[in-house]
Amino acid sequence: MTQSVLSPGAGPSSSAGLSSSAPPRPRALSPRATEIISAGRRLLEAEGAGALTMRRLGAELGIQAPSLYKHLPGKHAVELALVDEALAEIGQALHQAVCHPGPAGGIAGTLAAYREYALAHPNLYRLATSSRLPRGSTTPGLEEWSGEPFFLATGDPQVAQAMFAFAHGMVILELDQRFPGNSDLQRTWEAGADAFTSASASARGSRPATRAAAHSPGPAPGPMPELETPLILETR
Repeated sequence: MTQSVLSPGAGPSSSAGLSSSAPPRPRALSPRATEIISAGRRLLEAEGAGALTMRRLGAELGIQAPSLYKHLPGKHAVELALVDEALAEIGQALHQAVCHPGPAGGIAGTLAAYREYALAHPNLYRLATSSRLPRGSTTPGLEEWSGEPFFLATGDPQVAQAMFAFAHGMVILELDQRFPGNSDLQRTWEAGADAFTSASASARGSRPATRAAAHSPGPAPGPMPELETPLILETR
């Protein structure tokens, strides 16, 4: 992520001046390829990654599996298109959350939006965030745009990356039901939001604020330094 796509004039708890740009557009696909990818998403969402095969896709569409290769080079192309969809949808949800933070503040809102999307689309989320991300094959700039709200909410690249790591780890543990049954996960997410609100304020040299005071505008962060790697961790 580079400084040019950010809006460093807004504090991490203010929506003023935050980026609300549209995601980078993926390459155009033929109507049949789009239909195949839509069928792939239905299978993935309903049954998981194991159901995403060319044979199952052909059966879903009522055509022979070899005919699919006339429109897409293989299963990998379907997966890449679905990763693009997930990144675009996650980014859209997070940009909305950070631009319209509500009384809890941008950090709490961003975390809540991330959790809500992942829990609503667990199989798509896993596909997009497990193992290594093939960055040379996904839509250029989409990963950076999707992760941008973490910086917009915190105003600091390291705090933003730590916040992403917290959100991803929390989501995976929740999806895998690894927390004890009596865990109050909402309070755990709130504790994380408070911690990152304080870390963000500290990184910017201002007085830490709790979620209760997070709606008050804070001082503007300085320009974001150039990063050698995208903000989001390499999780696929």
